[in-house]
Amino acid sequence: MEKKPTLKTIAQLSGLAIPTVSRALGGASDISDKTKVRVRRIADEIGYIPNRAGVRLRTGRTNVVSLVLSTDYDIMNLTAWLISSVAGGLRDTPFHLVVTPDFPDDDLLKPIKYIVETGSADAIIINRIQPEDPRVAYLMEQKFPFVTHGRTIWADKHAYFDYDNSAFGGNALNALAGRGRERILLIAPPAAQNYSLEMIEGVREAAEKRDVILEVAKDVTSDSHRDEIQAFISDRLQSCVAFDGIISGSANSTMSAIAGLEAVGCEVAKDIDVFSKETVSFLSLFRPGILVEHEDVAKAGTFLARAAVHAARHPELPPLQYLDVPTVKILP
Repeated sequence: MEKKPTLKTIAQLSGLAIPTVSRALGGASDISDKTKVRVRRIADEIGYIPNRAGVRLRTGRTNVVSLVLSTDYDIMNLTAWLISSVAGGLRDTPFHLVVTPDFPDDDLLKPIKYIVETGSADAIIINRIQPEDPRVAYLMEQKFPFVTHGRTIWADKHAYFDYDNSAFGGNALNALAGRGRERILLIAPPAAQNYSLEMIEGVREAAEKRDVILEVAKDVTSDSHRDEIQAFISDRLQSCVAFDGIISGSANSTMSAIAGLEAVGCEVAKDIDVFSKETVSFLSLFRPGILVEHEDVAKAGTFLARAAVHAARHPELPPLQYLDVPTVKILP
């Protein structure tokens, strides 16, 4: 039986000392990038796999980043792409990605406390952020490395990546108003989440400036079941108070809304304009007339991975933060 390759094997093949090899694989800042690449290449070629138990005994680290995700989240729009991009962001580091499920009917803090109390990860990534998110408050109190996909009211104190939903809302309203639409319906994300508040604020500010009527849907959100959204749109269009423009916070809610308006004989881009955010480019294939602004989840995942590693390795340094502002503005 062949022996498993070790740090000593890599040291012999590279001509470097074992401690140097170890530090290169660990991404130490005092090791040159050229040496890190060479050591990693040799490790990959010989099939070296670090003993994580040994690493933890030597360094106190797990070399694990835990991505905590809700089990009811919409996999077509975000989850699969986020997992893939975070994993890609960790690819050239010694860190491994572990996905921790967050069950909607359970305590929001339960998976977070488990990771912290068991020390099963070096850093945590969380999303679906609330303005005063209890998970963020707990992690800051525990001084445990983390990064959020979204911002809280304490955003100046922690690492985050966020998409500027206020700018998206303003762009969407301006685009619809520029096409002559005067009564706009917003299907916003769930009110408890911070990005919903930002989107509503951006749409409202633009609506006031453009002097158009805005309604924020109360009975459905962009996370509602497709049948609920479809029925809501159909019922509203058959009532005495209708609308000629829709802003939607997700691709799923957009398709459901279009199914509802088409069910009563309306046509996208003719009777009603629809402006949507999407993370996967396919809405234009579904209906060419949909107005779309893209949210780059690949950029988000790559940054979240880098920010998580930074938080784990350098807790004494300022956290990494990034606000992704939409650059493509569809204006009249």
